[in-house]
Amino acid sequence: MSLRVGIVGGGQLARMMIAPAVELGLDVRVLAEEPGMAAGLAATATGDYRDLETVRAFARDVDVITFDHEHVPQDVLRALVADGIAVHPGPDALFYAQDKLRMRAKLAELGMPQPEWAAISDAAELQAFLDANGGRAVVKTPRGGYDGKGVRVVSTAADAADWIEALEPGGQLLVEELVDFTRELAQQVARRPSGSWRAYPVVETVQRGGVCAEVIAPAPRAGQRLTDVAESIGVAIAEGLGVTGMLAVELFETADDRLLVNELAMRPHNSGHWSQDGAVTGQFEQHLRAVLDLPLGDTEPRAPWSVMINILGGPAADSLESRIPGALAAHPGAKVHTYGKAPRPGRKVGHVNLTGSDLDAVVSDARGVAAHFDD
Repeated sequence: MSLRVGIVGGGQLARMMIAPAVELGLDVRVLAEEPGMAAGLAATATGDYRDLETVRAFARDVDVITFDHEHVPQDVLRALVADGIAVHPGPDALFYAQDKLRMRAKLAELGMPQPEWAAISDAAELQAFLDANGGRAVVKTPRGGYDGKGVRVVSTAADAADWIEALEPGGQLLVEELVDFTRELAQQVARRPSGSWRAYPVVETVQRGGVCAEVIAPAPRAGQRLTDVAESIGVAIAEGLGVTGMLAVELFETADDRLLVNELAMRPHNSGHWSQDGAVTGQFEQHLRAVLDLPLGDTEPRAPWSVMINILGGPAADSLESRIPGALAAHPGAKVHTYGKAPRPGRKVGHVNLTGSDLDAVVSDARGVAAHFDD
């Protein structure tokens, strides 16, 4: 009988696990939040991932539970483990992906390089941090933020007054120094429950409006020292937090050649979409291998350069799929991946992958393919 993988969450990450699961001979099942979601092809149940009995019923007939996102509550995760269900990544690791304050404290304990930071609960504490860190800072809500949500650049305590006033008794916000970075990078590591791991090449990411717009793999101008340091940070975090499955570590590179940890994701990640078509083993197959404790695949690139461009917003006048023939005719080497989502300004509705030996040409062509889906 096939191994059965249960994925909690019906978004595009779950959707992109379906094809490699079929290729590996796995039985993949999805608990979607509602009908018609991106991973609806494999949705065997719909329901609230925050409800223990809903998740418990879904998990009853699978060999491992994994995730499309990190938002399943700790009490649900720990109840599944107590039931004897394999959960990867487990609650002890996801604990740090679910709360940025706890993440910062744990990374400090592990000795990982990161921006100056503090937990603040009132305007005076925020102003004191601003005064000590150049007068500008980044305030983040500890839970729930992504793609620029729950993040605010401030220069006075008044800029975050509404968030501070909304805090519950004992609640805190995270404040970080506004890093003067030269570029953003990302390091991915896959780790099995038995402890073995494989790292992907460090990549450069380009953000627009708080959303990842482009990824170049491997990161241009990445010498051996940078490559080694990025990998060592990723592996140390994966092992230090006990992550199983894919881990993405978002990094800032500074002018004085430091790498600072920005964010973590314990699942396949936007920074790794290039690997679907640009690496020997794509991140979605690798995640499935890892959570099932199967041998990990080769992470080497298939070409000197891979470029991923997100399709943001999408065409409002007609379907995204109707634009694909024209895009492929103009760029036969491109790979287009769609998410089955309705267009909305700024929404990730798909991405384009392209590989080649000339970076400038690959970037230009990938942008040209993505332009076919502009409204």
